[in-house]
Amino acid sequence: MNYEEHVLAGIITYPLAVAVALLLKNYGVPFHFTPIAMILGYALYVLGSDLPDMDHPNALIHRGTKPIVSVLVGSVVYLRTVDMIHIGPEWENVILAWIIGAVAGVVAWYGFTAIMPGHRGIVHSLLFAMVYGLLAFALGAFGLGMSTEEALFLGFAAFSGYTLHLILDRDVSLV
Repeated sequence: MNYEEHVLAGIITYPLAVAVALLLKNYGVPFHFTPIAMILGYALYVLGSDLPDMDHPNALIHRGTKPIVSVLVGSVVYLRTVDMIHIGPEWENVILAWIIGAVAGVVAWYGFTAIMPGHRGIVHSLLFAMVYGLLAFALGAFGLGMSTEEALFLGFAAFSGYTLHLILDRDVSLV
């Protein structure tokens, strides 16, 4: 399947994932379905439906993820260095911190592709689906201050969308 088919499959099957989550809630899984959790869950599910292809250098998701990673790395490096630099007036300190951040962003740009395994390698696995689900949970619980139950649903939605991709590829492996 290609990018469009994976993403459209994610868009159309999200109600099925919600139905499974509602069923799991009836069996004691403490999901909480607030509107924001449902909307963010939808976004993470659909993103997950194509995310395993980030290991393919020609894939749209790879080309889209690489600049996001680069900007995040550059921004974090800027934030970590701006208060440590004291070479002159404040504007010089800020410029130098951004130069260091930009260099880190360029390193991240090339490093992202360098560390990616071959296509349909470990990134195409349930292990990475779990990692994506855990990151989504952490985003909700710690980054956005959502309740544990809302964040748990985000993790489930992310894991489910990622797993959908593996199922559609007919290539589900543990690692």
